[in-house]
Amino acid sequence: MYFPRQIVLLALFFLVLFGLSACTEDLSEIGQQENSISIDPPPAQAPEPNSQTPNIPLSQKQQNCQNISLKFIQTDNAGNTDFEGLNYVIIFDPKSKELDFKVSLGIAHPLYAKDAKGKIRKEYTPKSFYEIISDENSTLNGRRPIAAINGDYIDPEHKPQGLNISRGVEYSGAFKDNRSSFAISGGKPETRRATIQKGRRAEKILNYNVVGGNGRFYQNGKFTNICSALGEYACFQETSRSMAAITSKGYVIFLVNNAYGEQALYPEQFDNALEGIARNHCLGKIREGMLFDGGFSTNLYFDNRIYVESSNPMGSVFLIYKKDN
Repeated sequence: MYFPRQIVLLALFFLVLFGLSACTEDLSEIGQQENSISIDPPPAQAPEPNSQTPNIPLSQKQQNCQNISLKFIQTDNAGNTDFEGLNYVIIFDPKSKELDFKVSLGIAHPLYAKDAKGKIRKEYTPKSFYEIISDENSTLNGRRPIAAINGDYIDPEHKPQGLNISRGVEYSGAFKDNRSSFAISGGKPETRRATIQKGRRAEKILNYNVVGGNGRFYQNGKFTNICSALGEYACFQETSRSMAAITSKGYVIFLVNNAYGEQALYPEQFDNALEGIARNHCLGKIREGMLFDGGFSTNLYFDNRIYVESSNPMGSVFLIYKKDN
């Protein structure tokens, strides 16, 4: 049977058109399936051996630099955050308007109380860390402390040994002019400063909240291994440490390590731990550092939990308060 050429061509045209339409519908369905699946991007390629990319530690690459008012962390001995680390660390900014400070001690009467002659009463009595952070003298304007650390050494008569001042009122011992102390100045929050030095500061306002200690291992940014000064027992055997450091940006680091053996923090490691913490949290360089009473006197409290506690009587305790919003 003979068909004109035009009819044959027309038939072929419709057959091709129908086939393309069916293919288009199939492709559309595949496209819908692919769009419902999330595909991870390919991993970044490692730099070539001769690449000029700087060798930056991972902890620095992952820094999240934020202004810190008050923060608690646990770290390893390199200063890296470690939830199983035995360095219990409090970081705070003395200039924070959210915070206030106070020093308390083991005394048998209210802080700042005066006798009949108008002199400050100083009737010392042995009190543990827990007692000092929970008695009537621990409050400030009706608020309980949010954080605390043990401070000065105590003498046989239960008096503090070094320089201790609570909101401008002095409760000091025989070594107040010879040992280092940690202080937060008074005044408006934005002008407050942390200092570490021997004896009273020349500026009166710097002697507002002061807590005694001993064993200065950072001075003007220079680190010193004080192992020989501590002696073999305190350096290598009684390794429970309590310390304070101040950074170039004015931040304060409180650190307590209550470990023995591999996780103990020895004097030669103080700089590694503190500099690691400062680097990882963008606090600046460590400028000053000193020890508080150690051994069986280390204590640290934060947000309703005591992380390190001893039953020994305390020479003094430094308290931190968070103001109501």
